[in-house]
Amino acid sequence: MFAVEVYAAVRQFVFNAGNSRREAARVFGLSRETIAKMCRFSLPPGYTRTKPVEKPKLGPLLPVIDAILEADRIAPVKQRHTAKRIFERLRDEHGYAGGYTVVKDHVRIARASGRETFVPLAHPPGHAQVDFGEAVASIGGVRQKIHFFCMDLPHSDACFVKAYPRETSEAFLDGHVAAFKFFDGVPLSILYDNTKIAVAKICGDGRRERTRAFTELVSHYLFRDRFGRPGKGNDKGKVEGLVKYARSNFMTPAPEAASFEALNADLERRCQARQDERAGQHAESIGKRLVADRGVLRSLPAVPLEPCEKRAGRVSSTALVRYRCNDYSVPTAYGFRDVLVKGFVEEVVVLCAGIEIARHPRSYGTGMFVSDPLHYLALIETKPNALDQAAALQGWDLPEAFQHLRHLLEARMGNRGKREFIQVLRLMEAMPKDVVASAVTDAIRLGAIGFDAVKLIALARLERRPPRLDLAAYPHLPRMTVRTTAAADYTVLVPEVAA
Repeated sequence: MFAVEVYAAVRQFVFNAGNSRREAARVFGLSRETIAKMCRFSLPPGYTRTKPVEKPKLGPLLPVIDAILEADRIAPVKQRHTAKRIFERLRDEHGYAGGYTVVKDHVRIARASGRETFVPLAHPPGHAQVDFGEAVASIGGVRQKIHFFCMDLPHSDACFVKAYPRETSEAFLDGHVAAFKFFDGVPLSILYDNTKIAVAKICGDGRRERTRAFTELVSHYLFRDRFGRPGKGNDKGKVEGLVKYARSNFMTPAPEAASFEALNADLERRCQARQDERAGQHAESIGKRLVADRGVLRSLPAVPLEPCEKRAGRVSSTALVRYRCNDYSVPTAYGFRDVLVKGFVEEVVVLCAGIEIARHPRSYGTGMFVSDPLHYLALIETKPNALDQAAALQGWDLPEAFQHLRHLLEARMGNRGKREFIQVLRLMEAMPKDVVASAVTDAIRLGAIGFDAVKLIALARLERRPPRLDLAAYPHLPRMTVRTTAAADYTVLVPEVAA
């Protein structure tokens, strides 16, 4: 290998001085083939191996290595072979006596040859990508896995992140509604993976059959849906990067919050603060580039989509409706009726003939009994002996005054007192709990032990007037007689007449 200075001298001797290549060979003491090469190339060519290096020890085992690497393509990512593990298997299972370095080099080259290359993509304003991620957080003192919805606007790198207990249809819908509100507009198109929440079936020709919930979302907001290739996360690389960014920056260390509402308020604040930062090679901040995105977003509809899953159901003989493996109570008057269940992220709402008949906090357990004691009081009134055994009333958090009232009623009226106590409880079907509780306390203080007294006191509180009790209904109360005033009683006020 000759230095570049020799190349320069030979080429000047031939091309500038006008000497022949034969003369250059004689003067420089080089062969004519070398002089010809120097005339063809201005720089010394690097060394090029014409034949692969022979590997006498590893060569017979190359098919074994290739088979291992091929099997790794379908194996879980975290259970694929390292070069060191391949070396150990060759040594232990096939008697390989060579070194580790030659194995490592072959594995590196083999894997590089199979890696996919990508085309750089342009991201015009107004388009979005969506995906879900997973993390661990402490919510209300309970450490649990959470799922977080991510929407990324690739042009500006603006983001929206919201956390949920589960990756469900209602969380998927709620995430979109919240993101559209955050960006104050609807993207022209949104790119997804082939999540079952949106795609019911991938047809042989590549078409997708959408789920009903996803179709309702698209119909309401009128954006164009797009889907990446199955198993090709790079098709939506922007939101994949956002998922990693959110997990590393928003959720490391594991967040602690009193509720999902508090956690999501913090996540929204972080997404807003990120708009002051720069991403990638861009000189402008995310917020400044977001202006171009917002300039082409569609306007929000007048009314947002109701982000819930809708399921038909039927009320059981025990006034329960099943939704996602949990039972929710409804008033007993609706037994055996067909109903519509709306599953929201935080609530379950039951409707019958278009009228809301029950609303409960959402349970994410399995086999849970979620009830409202008020739903069963009308039936218990007809069956007062079930008062102490009714499952819906177990653990009902009532002020101590209610139990005191019950003891007084049953002591004075027996079984009729139990029925009157149930009627007092039923007042909470139409009145706030705190109003009824105050009325119970006042009735006990006044000694007016009865349903009518509690009802009158409660109504008076609502109407902001003093209560008027019919004392005839309470013979045990102390009485006083007030004499009717006559006109003659006023003569004492006139001295002349009095004299």
